[in-house]
Amino acid sequence: MPDIELAVTARAAADRVGPFRDGVLRVRVTRPPADGEANRAVLRLVARAIGVPTSRLTLAAGERARRKRITVDGIDAAELGRRLAALALD
Repeated sequence: MPDIELAVTARAAADRVGPFRDGVLRVRVTRPPADGEANRAVLRLVARAIGVPTSRLTLAAGERARRKRITVDGIDAAELGRRLAALALD
């Protein structure tokens, strides 16, 4: 299962995914980091951005950190790379 490295900002002005640069996907969510709210929002946004159900994403590392790693189930690394490359233009 391929992974995605994330740089997350909680309590942002708006929810936003992208850009994807240097192997890191930037994600901004309006939710606060308390009680895992921001993490759940991050998973929903990333799932929508790469076109997979939220249930296929797992937070693998960084539960309480700004840098996170999620694992994507159901697509191969090459396909994930193509989908992330489209986010590099954002």
